[in-house]
Amino acid sequence: MNKYALFFDIDGTLVSFETHQIPPSTILALTQAKANGHKVFIATGRPPIIITNLGAIEHLIDGYVTTNGALCFIGKKTVSCHAIPKDAAQLIVDDSREKNYGLIVVGERDVAVLDPKGDVDRIFRQHLAVKNLDLAKPVEEVLQQRVLQMTPFFPESYEAELMARIPSCTSGRWHPEFTDITAKQADKGQGLLAIAEQEGLDPKFTMAFGDGGNDTSMIRTAGIGVAMGNALESLKQEADYTTTSVDDNGILNALRHFELI
Repeated sequence: MNKYALFFDIDGTLVSFETHQIPPSTILALTQAKANGHKVFIATGRPPIIITNLGAIEHLIDGYVTTNGALCFIGKKTVSCHAIPKDAAQLIVDDSREKNYGLIVVGERDVAVLDPKGDVDRIFRQHLAVKNLDLAKPVEEVLQQRVLQMTPFFPESYEAELMARIPSCTSGRWHPEFTDITAKQADKGQGLLAIAEQEGLDPKFTMAFGDGGNDTSMIRTAGIGVAMGNALESLKQEADYTTTSVDDNGILNALRHFELI
């Protein structure tokens, strides 16, 4: 059996939107995959400070692609880090204040939140059960750090207009009410390749699991791309295989399908 490096999105892939938990079948599947010699990596839009929902599998994780590929690390070793240019970061903050929309600014060490309408609180705390946003710092303080990701809360209809003003950046939307903006060099696919190179892994023997638009790059890049049953239709079109949903043993079924467990 070839040994694979498995890359998993968190929200809607490892963790249910309904229960905010990792299903028992997923814990079982990853435990068996590790026992069979496969490696387990996280590939998420979340910055490290709000990755607080993986306790049940933390001991199985070999490394992380975070902030949509802007920061990748294995243990305490940084594999790659790509910051948003300072002028682009400032432009997004100014635009947020001018147009009165919510914004999360992710720095290398801290996070800042602008939430004039309560959208960040409503979606991140209530819908996604995100913790630690109460540790937010002032925006100006975080802008002094390398800014890895910015998450503005506006509809897709405005996205193209803003992105045209910041050509050094790219956008990955996985929720109808917000998108994640990173430097052009950062996406989950490039993060997967950076981890593979660091670990001496053949990208042909990588498998990526996701459900949202920001998973598209790694679904395309991986040797095998797997869309969850609850994934966007556009992602399913990119995937090599579509499994069942996160709440219907999707990861377990996929790993069995490919005979990795």
